[in-house]
Amino acid sequence: MGSVQTGTECLDFQPIVVVRGLGQGYGSKRVISDLDLEVGPGVTGLLGPNGAGKTTLLRTLATVVPPREGEIEICGIRVVSEDTARRARRGIGYLPQDFGYYPSFSVYDFVRYCAWLREVPASVADRETRRVIEAVGLSDRASAKMKSLSGGMLRRAGIATAMVGSPRLLLLDEPTVGLDPAQRLEFRELIRSLSDSAVILSTHLVEDVSAVCSSVAVLSEGRFVFRGTPAELTEAAAADAVGDSPLERGYMTALGAPGVRR
Repeated sequence: MGSVQTGTECLDFQPIVVVRGLGQGYGSKRVISDLDLEVGPGVTGLLGPNGAGKTTLLRTLATVVPPREGEIEICGIRVVSEDTARRARRGIGYLPQDFGYYPSFSVYDFVRYCAWLREVPASVADRETRRVIEAVGLSDRASAKMKSLSGGMLRRAGIATAMVGSPRLLLLDEPTVGLDPAQRLEFRELIRSLSDSAVILSTHLVEDVSAVCSSVAVLSEGRFVFRGTPAELTEAAAADAVGDSPLERGYMTALGAPGVRR
């Protein structure tokens, strides 16, 4: 089955992301096949092995690449052209796994520049820039050049660029790479505070999903093989599954053990 509904599930569920029949690929290679997806406010963990299609899915939702097949609606805007994609991007915060930056920009200038790209109103851009820099713990480095930052600080600056302007959809691809344990704990608290946004968190770290996600989807070979809550994924674990935690064993079961819920 290729469908999944994640986020707040109630009678007045209002999805921020709606995807129908999504197909995606590069050249002759098909990466994603016939995916349906609805995401509302809350944090959704996206798990899957390398090559499963996680980054491709996030790039498509971020309107970086148009879908080959199917329909995408972001924040009520059906993305069918460059004009509608641009409108949708105003409500999207996206942190790629490897993000580019201008080395000579200060942290403040880089985040402010990203606010401008997202068309955050000039009247609030300065306040928003300072707010997110403080939220990621870089206020004391706001005037530092991007090229002078450590790997962990660069990652936190990237998270700030995704958050600036309070986007309704936040797409984070491996956001905790390079963060030390204390910084990862701070990141989790930050993500928990974003209850009004739809957050899709792609990660290899199952413990991050367990700590902050209200729902989880497991992607394998371009299709969802599990969707539900972290508790349900834990319960799906086969008795002989490998893994260092119950959730890891549920994840490994979803990827390959016979009888897993699909």
